[in-house]
Amino acid sequence: MSTTTRRSRARRNASAMKMVGALLALFREAAGYTQKTLGEQFVIGEQQIASIEQGRRPLKPDLADQLDELLNTKGALSIALSKMPEVDLIPLWAEEYLDREREAIAISWYEGLVVPGLLQTEAYARAVFRSRVPVYDEDEIEQLVAARIERREILHGKVPPTTSFVVWEAALRDRLGGNTVHLEQLRHLREYADLPGLTLQVLPLGRTSHAGLDGPFILLETSEHQRLAYTETHRGSQLIADPDEVGILTQKYAMLRTQALNAEDTRDLLNRLLGEQ
Repeated sequence: MSTTTRRSRARRNASAMKMVGALLALFREAAGYTQKTLGEQFVIGEQQIASIEQGRRPLKPDLADQLDELLNTKGALSIALSKMPEVDLIPLWAEEYLDREREAIAISWYEGLVVPGLLQTEAYARAVFRSRVPVYDEDEIEQLVAARIERREILHGKVPPTTSFVVWEAALRDRLGGNTVHLEQLRHLREYADLPGLTLQVLPLGRTSHAGLDGPFILLETSEHQRLAYTETHRGSQLIADPDEVGILTQKYAMLRTQALNAEDTRDLLNRLLGEQ
């Protein structure tokens, strides 16, 4: 897809988001809710309702269903949302996640196939994006790499979030990008393993049980103490606010931490891997 086509789709999708947001505002006011009182109904807060109504954040399908029921709009929001092409929604979900990531006071992240994005070097991130099928062009890759590296700044802020990472050992042994990139990435991980407030654990190969077989996921806690989860699959990405679903993933993450090496043993493993180079 060309950059021009993608920008055109983005503009159309932005217009559609504003339309959905305007509908929500109309239905909310007709039902007698303020942005604050409506946000309280779903534990998502006034600011998120305002962002949706202004077209700055997408309305999630599950929230649209709940709003239609609460506001008695006979499915109008869900129908309007369904007219937005799925291919255009995917990056918007990711953008909403990135907004929440920047605001988070705690991040817990499990990865099985690659190093977590917040821990990637520039060269490793470039190798990840170059592995995509269908391929990105080089300009797109450089833009994505720059955005990913910029995200690392949240780990170096004045008051960084408390972060925990569990990474399957397979991701550390894979030589994505070649030997030089691999070595640089291992050194980077070993350096970050010593950052205050950051815990890195490796889930070793050869275990007889594994709580993360359904794939990677991220848990966030916002400054308002809202707990969210984020997942990505081949069909797209999803930001999850439902307490029951977030609770299940929280249990999985707790199990993964017990199955993984502790932080000290993880540092020892990284030292051994570096010594093998």
